[in-house]
Amino acid sequence: MGFGSRPMHKITCADCGKDAEVPFVPQEGRPVYCRECFPKHRTNRY
Repeated sequence: MGFGSRPMHKITCADCGKDAEVPFVPQEGRPVYCRECFPKHRTNRY
């Protein structure tokens, strides 16, 4: 099963406002970021 076979969901980036698609169902009340903004908000888990 490749990445291309997952259903994509349209979102509006919580940071820059750009329309994008993500491979998961966004949860209401949680910010979702586009591919460019996501690294800025990612926390290190190590």
